[in-house]
Amino acid sequence: MLIVSGYLRVADRDSYLALCRSAVELARAAPGCLDFCLGADLVEPDRVNVYERWTDRASAERFRGEGTSGELDAHIVGADVREFTCDSETRL
Repeated sequence: MLIVSGYLRVADRDSYLALCRSAVELARAAPGCLDFCLGADLVEPDRVNVYERWTDRASAERFRGEGTSGELDAHIVGADVREFTCDSETRL
């Protein structure tokens, strides 16, 4: 399993998240996607929290393709997003 987690710093969070809605919908429908979420941080007004969970790296890479579009990239002013692999999970 592949987990992607972290945050983005964006110039206009509301506009950025509105632009991302269709990407989130497409990701959630993509083969191998277990969860995909972008959300406004409750404390920092320029921060968007990122969480993705995929069955495997190949599924995430197929979805990502060439990456984000120029329109989305223009909003991002910083980021700290990381990938984690895990072999097991426990439902709480």
